[in-house]
Amino acid sequence: MKEHNETGTIPAQYDGKEIVAQTIRECETIEAAVALFEVARLRLLDVNRWNELTNQPVTNFQITDRFGTPVDRTVEEGDCLRIDIPGPGTKSGDGRDWVMVELIKEYDAPNVKSVGIRVRPTTNPGKMDKATAHFYGPESTSTFTITQEGRQVTAAIYDKNLQINDTAENLGDDIRNKLVGIIGIGVYSHHQWKMLTEGLLD
Repeated sequence: MKEHNETGTIPAQYDGKEIVAQTIRECETIEAAVALFEVARLRLLDVNRWNELTNQPVTNFQITDRFGTPVDRTVEEGDCLRIDIPGPGTKSGDGRDWVMVELIKEYDAPNVKSVGIRVRPTTNPGKMDKATAHFYGPESTSTFTITQEGRQVTAAIYDKNLQINDTAENLGDDIRNKLVGIIGIGVYSHHQWKMLTEGLLD
């Protein structure tokens, strides 16, 4: 499986687990591939509507500013994403999981275009709690990419250095993070990301 890292948004894998989900579409012409890339690029940046792209919209994503206030626009560097997954959430996250958008980059060359978004688990921006409000630890990253190369368009998600979050400041959050983290690494994350890569290109 080719790793598309033209934007330089995918970090090296050095510890923990790695999950990759990928969908590829082969178009009849380069022009059709460029058109599909542009549609998929806009879908990727419109994070608030990711759940509409999957056949089983069980996870909701909401862009917020760095203070945790929801916003209705495309995603920008420095934003946070509030993630609502099935099951109980944490006290520190007010029932949700949180990541920060630490990098958005685009690449444009003859016959190759790419856009990448990298996020990392973070604290709840609306609280003073310093614990990471996510079931993965702060070493973990997720990178979302759309790449057009010739007649081929690829949507891919790369989870790197996945480790279960052990920074919780209360026992309930710690137990929840361990349970959800094990499920996420084992089954849930790849399934969810595969549905999203399919939806980005459909």
